[in-house]
Amino acid sequence: MDFTITPEVEDYRARIARFVEDEILPVEADRSNWNEHENIAEHALTPLREKAKAECLWALQVPREDGGAGLPFTTLALLYEEMNRSIFGPVVFHGAAPDDGNMRLMSQAASEAQKARWLAPVVEGKVRSAFVMTEPHPGGGSDPGMMLTTAKKVGENYVVRGRKWFITGAEDAQHFILVARTSDDPRRGLTAFLHSANEPGFRIERRIRIMGPEEHGGHCELVYEDMELPADRVLMGEGFGLKLTQTRLGPARLTHCMRWLGLSKRCMEIAKEYAANRYGFGVRLADRESIQIKLGDLAMGIEVGRLLVMKAAWEIERGQFAKKEISMAKIHVANLLHKAADVAIQINGARGYSQDTVLEWIYRYARQARLVDGADEVHQMVLNRHFNDADRDFWKWAVS
Repeated sequence: MDFTITPEVEDYRARIARFVEDEILPVEADRSNWNEHENIAEHALTPLREKAKAECLWALQVPREDGGAGLPFTTLALLYEEMNRSIFGPVVFHGAAPDDGNMRLMSQAASEAQKARWLAPVVEGKVRSAFVMTEPHPGGGSDPGMMLTTAKKVGENYVVRGRKWFITGAEDAQHFILVARTSDDPRRGLTAFLHSANEPGFRIERRIRIMGPEEHGGHCELVYEDMELPADRVLMGEGFGLKLTQTRLGPARLTHCMRWLGLSKRCMEIAKEYAANRYGFGVRLADRESIQIKLGDLAMGIEVGRLLVMKAAWEIERGQFAKKEISMAKIHVANLLHKAADVAIQINGARGYSQDTVLEWIYRYARQARLVDGADEVHQMVLNRHFNDADRDFWKWAVS
């Protein structure tokens, strides 16, 4: 097993690290560059994005033929981690959810005509996108099979009715990927559609207020009331909505983990700096055994997370779904991020609880990590199912 990286990958990593240090962190440090939802404001984001494009650090995950750099998943694991040293890093490099996963999905599933209309403007950063799947009770959440939103074929069109919620980025999105029920077939009953924000029969009911900071466009509740969509809006083909959802969500969970590792390292960085300079009762915090144990444990947790993410990324690169590997990474890294923020706040004391650092931002953001793209408990059940099916082969190594 070889964990070395190529000079080309190291060049990408070093250039991203420099860009974050020199360009993004100074913008992050100035609260006038934040919007009302605690994300980077457009007036600060736009020039940074132009610089990222100029330095060929833009849309690194998108295939070359669709306007990106076409980098493999193991490389993205390193680079996304480096981007998210800043809370604003991923969106600057066009590697933030939900556009990240939506671009990758459309690259794989869309026709050439659909790519020209729906993908290209997102890759270029001209519009934002949203993935519309989750529904209020009793509709579909972690279990897409419970989906209640319908798309009924009427003549040559599909008529969509239903309600969705917690749709990330919806308020600022122009392009939407909607998953709806087209039949009662348990495997081929869902279909994905493309639509724009200004089409009739669709509205944003509300922007749901949440505990933490928000992505651009927030998390919204959407209502579909007899929206008519022509057949050329179907993505991949009728009845392939479940496959399409699985294609999108697995890698998207993993890219979340890549970014969360970057935030976890930032928490440790802030904690380490404070502990090195803060004295109490004549002793430097960094010299206290209790602090050393906390930071050492976090360092190990981050490295474990990196290995889990890299293993899952490697599985994806060799054509596997990597379901159990992604679930392991998702559980571990989501909990790690929450722990890293909590420990860093504890070490920083009142300073950590204040807004003098980004720790309290990360702490509020981190709580959602154990819920989004499948709660911890769902992934633990997935792992148990894999273990029951595979028995001792659950831990089997792939043979070349």
